[in-house]
Amino acid sequence: MANLTTNFIGIKSPNPYWLASAPPTDKEYNVVRAFKAGWGGVVWKTLGAEGPPIVNVNGPRYGAIWGADRRLLGLNNIELITDRPLEVNLREIKQVKRDWPDRAMVVSLMVPCDEESWKAILKHVEDTEADGVELNFGCPHGMSERGMGAAVGQVPEYIEMVTRWVKQHSRMPCIVKLTPNIADIRKPAEAAKRGGADAVSLINTINSITSVNLDTFSPEPMIDGKGAHGGYCGPAVKPIALNMVSEIARSPETADLPISGIGGVTTWRDAAEFMTLGAGNVQVCTAAMTYGFGIIKELTAGLSQYMDQKGFTSVDQLVGRAVPNVTDWQYLNLNYVTKAKINQDLCISCGRCFAACEDTSHQAISMSPDRVFEVIDEECVACNLCVNVCPVQDCITMEEMPKGAVDPRTGEVVGDYGNWTTHPNNPMAKAAE
Repeated sequence: MANLTTNFIGIKSPNPYWLASAPPTDKEYNVVRAFKAGWGGVVWKTLGAEGPPIVNVNGPRYGAIWGADRRLLGLNNIELITDRPLEVNLREIKQVKRDWPDRAMVVSLMVPCDEESWKAILKHVEDTEADGVELNFGCPHGMSERGMGAAVGQVPEYIEMVTRWVKQHSRMPCIVKLTPNIADIRKPAEAAKRGGADAVSLINTINSITSVNLDTFSPEPMIDGKGAHGGYCGPAVKPIALNMVSEIARSPETADLPISGIGGVTTWRDAAEFMTLGAGNVQVCTAAMTYGFGIIKELTAGLSQYMDQKGFTSVDQLVGRAVPNVTDWQYLNLNYVTKAKINQDLCISCGRCFAACEDTSHQAISMSPDRVFEVIDEECVACNLCVNVCPVQDCITMEEMPKGAVDPRTGEVVGDYGNWTTHPNNPMAKAAE
């Protein structure tokens, strides 16, 4: 049976699933329930500096995006960091860590951007015997207007500066949480590494307005007739998160930087995908808020079964497996040719493939009077749209044409590997000759 235990930058946990810094990790009661359910670790909801507690809104804090079946696809969150007194949080963190020594306990932090503020809170956190800290440089709302959160995460020089302070004044492993609200995620990751970060975590929430109430004409969630941008999370952000994780994992400057993957992890498959792209573990929030802490049983069982099927005995064997296969467009094989193929035994004659291809693609699917749908190879460019709109899994597949065969669309022989860098239509390739 696969061993799911992880050792992420020296922080051990019985499985790679941590709860992300968010409402589910705001207090001892929640965290204890999570550990009893089987979660491997938590990142405690972000603590702020000593002084008057943070003030949150007292109206709705979440907006939502749903699929056609009302399945939650994304949440827009306008809640700020913890509004519970610092001393209460610290006391509870210390107690939980003592009661659950085998679970990962990481504390998220966000304080004003000066060295003394960071030095002060780090001393308090060390006294709790927590395993590490996560620097919240990603929150895009509320705190960023005060010069914290994403306001720091969008400036690599600030990331490097604060990370150096943390490493100078603390013995604890340091994870830097990155904002996705930036043009090139590699730059803040490089800054975190220069500052001495032990790892990065990403992505934090995406700046967003999820909807507008068309009766009151205000963004949701609405507070007394007004709305504000917030942080978007959930299954809908997973593709963005996967790309950013892979960018860091395959960049020569940051390839050796450990990554904690965040962003829409809902199933064990999601977690496995993050890990194959370089994440040493994953953090979960929206899925737990949607389905409760009990989903950890499915997450661990599914990952364990998958690893057994693949012959992997440890999570480390999965981490980074897909990174060598991530490339840039110009290196893709332009001589790889496929054609769509419809399995008539599985086809339910709904016609969605025909409508999509006929109206919006390449008119490569024919429809007979008795609604039999067939691919016209001479027109098929292998765009894959028909596969994606078909409601029956594996009814339409993409079949590779063998080398030496003639593509009926172009009349050309399928050849060996060739990419854009050497293609005759590439003016740069001609210039290099």
